[in-house]
Amino acid sequence: MEGLDGRHRNKNGQIERKHGNTKMRTLKPQYPELKHFRNDDTLARVRDRYGVSSLDVLLEKLRHK
Repeated sequence: MEGLDGRHRNKNGQIERKHGNTKMRTLKPQYPELKHFRNDDTLARVRDRYGVSSLDVLLEKLRHK
């Protein structure tokens, strides 16, 4: 089932979050704020580096630098 903005919903109807093992190369086209990260970095590694819990919080932090 499709969610908002092309995101997928899981079986109970909740919109899936990005997984920590998602590579930056797959996120860069959608989020230009991530352009300076290495393509082989994972979302979990970058979130840990910045001390944030989600992609949304990471993007907010990068936008306000």
